[in-house]
Amino acid sequence: MTESVREPISPEAIAEFLRGLRGGVESGLDPLTAAQRAAGPLPQRLRAAIEALVRRLQGDYHEDEWGFDEGFAEATFPLFDFLYEFWWRVEAEGVRNVPAHGRALLVSNHAGSLFPFDATMITMAIMKRHPLPRWPRFMVLDWAFVLPFLSWFMRRVGGVPASPHNASRLLSEHELVMVFPEGIKGTGKPFADRYRVQRFGRGGFVEIALRTGSPIVPVAVVGSEEIYPKLGESELLARATGAPFVPLTPTFPWLGALGLIPLPSRWRIEFCEPIDVSGHPPEAADDQRLVLDLSEHVRETIQQKLYDNLAKRRSTFL
Repeated sequence: MTESVREPISPEAIAEFLRGLRGGVESGLDPLTAAQRAAGPLPQRLRAAIEALVRRLQGDYHEDEWGFDEGFAEATFPLFDFLYEFWWRVEAEGVRNVPAHGRALLVSNHAGSLFPFDATMITMAIMKRHPLPRWPRFMVLDWAFVLPFLSWFMRRVGGVPASPHNASRLLSEHELVMVFPEGIKGTGKPFADRYRVQRFGRGGFVEIALRTGSPIVPVAVVGSEEIYPKLGESELLARATGAPFVPLTPTFPWLGALGLIPLPSRWRIEFCEPIDVSGHPPEAADDQRLVLDLSEHVRETIQQKLYDNLAKRRSTFL
């Protein structure tokens, strides 16, 4: 799974694919069939990935109780590998800090607007660069599971409705769990506030880590703030979709469906040294001062690493 994707793709090919997809759906085709028929202009590996996804969804395959289908996730790999290697040219550092076995809690800053691209790129870094790769499960806000397409897709690639109960259960099953304590405050902040990590609330993720004895791995993601530069919000579109907000960007909604294509910023992802909480008993989760101190320590670690990686990044887009 370490092969890079170097096959070029032009903006014209993306535009033609999106036009074909929209036309197919408007003519009454289901989204998967429309995507399959519209994939002609795309590079061969991306066409093959779409074909594999369609075949997977038409069959009877195993899913766990959360809806995760490892075979489906494998089928999406070429699509996300293209984004990782070619579109965003991701550089990952410290991936060996992710435990190869057992429970662990990945805690990251959050951006990318309403789509969890940061979660998928963190996943790709682990799957491509870790000597013993494993699929992480990532927490997603409930509103996303109201939308039919996003719901089935995110569940199949590892998304789980965000709640302390769900995170704790996954950790008790020795899973690798990814959380974004900034929540909507992170994805919804204006472009002028990019890379300023928002408050982590009351430190719920620390309570979960303490109760389950899970190490905390801070993760700093640079690049996701620029893919949809938020200039404002559309209350009308937010009400229509049920989303907490719908951003207005330099390209959306002005360019229609083309405006949904994320900008090709350069990304850097750093996995920091794990924070071992095993020295604290589970009841330490009730010590609010300890919880807030650990939460702030994680937030400050991520903030400093964001500054460091912004300095290391050669340029935003080139």
